[in-house]
Amino acid sequence: MKRSLYRRFIRSYFWFSFKQDPIAVTSFAIFFILIMLSIFAPLIAPYNPFDSGSIDIMDAELPPVWTGEGDSRFLLGTDIQGRDMTSTLLYGMRLSVMIGCGAVMLQAFLGVLIGLIAGYSGGKVDAVLMRMADVQLSFSTLMVAILISAIFQLAFGVSRYEEMAIPLLIVTIGLAEWPQYARTVRASVLGEKNKEYVEAARVIGLNPARIMLRHILPNTLSPVLVISTVQVANAVMSEAALSFLGLGMPVTKPSLGALINSGFEYIFSGSWWITLFPGIVLVIFVLVVNLLGDWLRDVLNPKLYKG
Repeated sequence: MKRSLYRRFIRSYFWFSFKQDPIAVTSFAIFFILIMLSIFAPLIAPYNPFDSGSIDIMDAELPPVWTGEGDSRFLLGTDIQGRDMTSTLLYGMRLSVMIGCGAVMLQAFLGVLIGLIAGYSGGKVDAVLMRMADVQLSFSTLMVAILISAIFQLAFGVSRYEEMAIPLLIVTIGLAEWPQYARTVRASVLGEKNKEYVEAARVIGLNPARIMLRHILPNTLSPVLVISTVQVANAVMSEAALSFLGLGMPVTKPSLGALINSGFEYIFSGSWWITLFPGIVLVIFVLVVNLLGDWLRDVLNPKLYKG
């Protein structure tokens, strides 16, 4: 069975198209490397930036080793707290990827569920759910983050907020972006629900939930996959923007955005590496994910194929 699936995949147009596109291959290779580095950060990183016992404030703001003024212990230098930039980058990327993927999973769950119900039910249910999506789209991620963080800090305090920063950011970004999925899935469902296979499922007495999940949903997954790829990049960017504005990860648990924020005020005093390196990693990650998303869109939508 596994060998048969493998052979089908190797002979598929998807794999053929991937091999023929050097941009897709390069983007995937860089994306894979970055993901592996973030996953195995505890094993790869020279130091643990969360361990205060391994940090010496006297090592603060050391430049990269190749500048001549750096320390051989710290390849990319240190930040304002004396943490090794290489280690902090790896752990920060890990947090950013975790928040981005978690937020996209929440977005996809809410958006796909609401889009299925709205498109299949139609009528007043569709109108109410889509107006909810319109209202949600009128609020930016930043506004939702300010509201949620303000309410949480007022109710539980700043220290508790720092402990719950990761799940709060996942919920914040997820709640802010689900309408993208809902509208796309609703449009796909409207095109599928009157086809013969759906009518046949109704005739044999299947309940609406099973029809939506077992029959209609699989035929809407192509656009969902494309949106998810792009939304991972958007979610990582949103987390970085919120952290840069002080509404995201705390300094004690630095993500890429928090690292950029922590070094921004020192960039003109000579400590350029504290902001530059996290910024480069963030730009590369978002770029390769967006390129993969564009390639997926072209491959999964035959109307756009120009081969």
